[in-house]
Amino acid sequence: MLIGKEVMDFTVDAFVDGEFKKVTKNDILGKWSVFVFYPADFTFVCPTELEDLADLYDEFQKIGVEVYSVSTDTHFTHKAWHDASDTIKKIKYPMLADPTAALCQDFQVYIEEEGLALRGSFIVNPEGKIVSYEVNDNSIGRNASELLRKVQAAQFVAKHGDQVCPAKWRPGAETLKPGIELVGRI
Repeated sequence: MLIGKEVMDFTVDAFVDGEFKKVTKNDILGKWSVFVFYPADFTFVCPTELEDLADLYDEFQKIGVEVYSVSTDTHFTHKAWHDASDTIKKIKYPMLADPTAALCQDFQVYIEEEGLALRGSFIVNPEGKIVSYEVNDNSIGRNASELLRKVQAAQFVAKHGDQVCPAKWRPGAETLKPGIELVGRI
């Protein structure tokens, strides 16, 4: 199980805002992060997911969350895809390059025989620990709105440790206290 697992120390190349940068574990500490693993650049389902994330990126940023997309492609390939695709040009969040698959292996989404990642979404708290994740078959695309909702719930629980979020919870909706009835709207 990966819940509570601390993300390993890492340094990777990234393509972000038209530039190549390094991203390290230190960059994720002290704030909430979302890691979205996908199989490869220049594919069919991946751009639909990455565009969905790009469309909600400002919402993630408003709640103090950085989004990182990750594939086993190089940062040069990320740039080439960005330059060739109007959809990928919308991306403002860092696109991490993991050609050695170190991050993919750490998050346990690496398909060794294919050299690709599964579609995995991970919410990492400010201490660098995984608090929520979902891994899909590569033929199943994800929903950025649901990922945003899960981040909001994780942040709420971290702030209000005596309360939990029921199914379909949204900010402002009723919460629960273990062993007690609905708490009310917060």
